[in-house]
Amino acid sequence: MNVTITSTVFILAMASSILGFTPVNSIAQEIKANISVNDDQQKIRVSNDDERKIILSINSVDGVQKLKEGQEIFRFDTFGSEQLWTDVFGMHKVIETEVSPATALAVGLKVDVEALPQELINALKAGQVDLTKPAVTVELLRLNAVVGVQGSVDEAGQLTKVGITCALCHSTVDNSLAPGIGKRLDGWANINLNVGAIVSLSPAIDDATKAQFLTWGPGKYDPRHHFFDGTSIVPLNSPTLPVVIPSIFGLQGVGFETFTGDGPISYWNSYVGVGQMGGKGNFSDPRLPPAGVTITQTPDLVTPKLPALLEYQLSLLTPKAAKDSFDPAAALQGKLLFRNKAGCVSCHAGRKFTDVRRGPNRDEPLLHDPAEVGAEPVYASRSATGKYRTTPLRGLQLHPPYFHDGSAADLPAVVNHYDKHFGLNLTDGEKADLVEYLKSI
Repeated sequence: MNVTITSTVFILAMASSILGFTPVNSIAQEIKANISVNDDQQKIRVSNDDERKIILSINSVDGVQKLKEGQEIFRFDTFGSEQLWTDVFGMHKVIETEVSPATALAVGLKVDVEALPQELINALKAGQVDLTKPAVTVELLRLNAVVGVQGSVDEAGQLTKVGITCALCHSTVDNSLAPGIGKRLDGWANINLNVGAIVSLSPAIDDATKAQFLTWGPGKYDPRHHFFDGTSIVPLNSPTLPVVIPSIFGLQGVGFETFTGDGPISYWNSYVGVGQMGGKGNFSDPRLPPAGVTITQTPDLVTPKLPALLEYQLSLLTPKAAKDSFDPAAALQGKLLFRNKAGCVSCHAGRKFTDVRRGPNRDEPLLHDPAEVGAEPVYASRSATGKYRTTPLRGLQLHPPYFHDGSAADLPAVVNHYDKHFGLNLTDGEKADLVEYLKSI
C-alpha cells in the first residue's frame, strides 16, 4: 500500500478545516517527511523530528471526526456538571450579580477571542467595553467565549445555568488581544486559574471550607479534599493540600499521567469528570483513602465520552521550546550531565523522560516512595498508591512551579533539590547547564 506526502497533507488539511485549527499545534509545519504505514491496522503515523506523533485513521473522515468529537467534549461538554455549579453552588446567580469580566480575568478565567464577533473585538481594542459590569460576563457566556465555562442565557438576558468543562483547568489562551484574551491553547495548564477563589464566591460554601479553598492560590487545586456524589459535597481529607494543575500535552505513550499514578488517563478523566467537576456519571475506586469512593448516577454522561476525549488529549503535542529561550551550548552540556553525572536519566528515562512504564508489567505503573525522591509524603498517602510517578518532562518552561505541590518555584530550585537530596555535588556552572537543558525539553 502506497501513501504519499500529498495524501498525508490532505488529511491534515481536512482536519484543519473541520477542527478549526491544524491538529496538534500545527504539526503540518513540523513534518520531516517521516511517514510510515501499517497495512494491517490501516493507520498513518506522522512524526516530527522530536518523535512526537499523532495517529489518524487512514479513513480520514472517521479519524478527523473522532478528533473533532474529542475536541468538542474537551472544550464544551459539561458532563451535566450544572447539577453542582448551578443547583448546589448557585454560581449562575453569583456570576450574574458579582462577577465582572475584570473579576473573572483576575481569578484566571480566559476568553476565547475567536468566539467574539468582530464588532466586540474592535470595541475591546478601543477600550469601549465596560469590563466592570457583570452583564458583560453574561454576554461573553452567551457567546460561548469563556474558556471552560458553559452558560445558558434566556431571552431576557438572564443566566439560568452554568457548568464547567475540562478546558477550565487544562486550556489557556495566547493573550493575543489582551492579557487573558486570545486564541485557545488546549492542553496547557491554566497556571493563573484560582479555583479556590472562584468556588469561594458560592453562598453554599461554609466559612471554614472557604478558608481552606482560599489557601490554594493560582494554578492549584486539591482533588483529594472532597468529592461530589451527585447531591452533596463529601469530605475526603483535611486539611487541604493542593497540587499544581498540570499541563496535559505530550501524553501519548505516557500511560499514567497523574502525580501518583493511580490509573490510566481515562481513569483520572472519570474521577475528575464525575467526582470533582460534578458531572453526572459513575466512578468507583475502593482503594482511595479513607474508605473508597463510589459514585453512581443515571444516565451516565461521562463514561461513554471517555474514548473520544482520550483520543483528543493524546493528539496534543508538547510545544517546542523557543530557540531564544535557552542557551544551546549550555543545554548540550546539561544533557551530558543529565545522562551521566547527575543521573537524572535513571528515572527520567526514554523518550518520555519517565520510568513509569518500565516496570515488569507496562500496564502497572512503576512508582517511587516519597522518601526516595525527597517528596512531600502526605498527598501521596491520600492516593490509591501511596507513591509518586516520575514526572515526564515536557514543555517545562510553560508551567512553573514544579513538583506536585509547587514547592520548587523555578527550574534552579528543582536542580538544587535533587543536588541536595542525592548528594550530587554539582558546581554552580553544572547546575546552570542542567537548567538550560531542562528549558530546552
